[in-house]
Amino acid sequence: MATAEQHYILDRPSFDKPVKILIVVAPYYKDIADNLVAGAKAEIEAAGGTWDLIEVPGALEVPTAIAMADRLSNFDGYVALGCVIRGETTHYETVCNDSSRAIQLMGLNGLCIGNGILTVENRPQAEVRADVNDQNKGGGAAAAALHLVALSRKWASSSKGVGFKTLTDSIKLAGDTKDTPTA
Repeated sequence: MATAEQHYILDRPSFDKPVKILIVVAPYYKDIADNLVAGAKAEIEAAGGTWDLIEVPGALEVPTAIAMADRLSNFDGYVALGCVIRGETTHYETVCNDSSRAIQLMGLNGLCIGNGILTVENRPQAEVRADVNDQNKGGGAAAAALHLVALSRKWASSSKGVGFKTLTDSIKLAGDTKDTPTA
């Protein structure tokens, strides 16, 4: 059985206006997914937030659904949930790496995403990690999304914004003292 070391957990963030989170889950292993979702829902509700839930076929579709929701809806943050258990082929590495990479890239672009897609060697490891009364990785992913939402709101009035910086109206070349128009 997997055991977890004790680790520091940040205090739950508080919000002065409502928070709406989208939980995107791949229920390939339904019982594990249900536990992850239960943990995520409880954490969001404990922070005073609301949630919507959608299911997608597999872990590779989770980032796509989040990207679609970001373009077409009005969520403050996202929780990515699912489970990938190592099998006999290299498909495990592809699914783990590609889903994680896509979620990370969206986060670097300013989306507030808690990644709770479990990547484990076997079912007992997944069961312990998904259990709301044990490692509660679903709740942890929701907490991560909520903390990122709190940070984005804290810095929203900043002139820097969240995510990659956009180009300004002019570009300065090294050694150039005048502005070069971009258009």
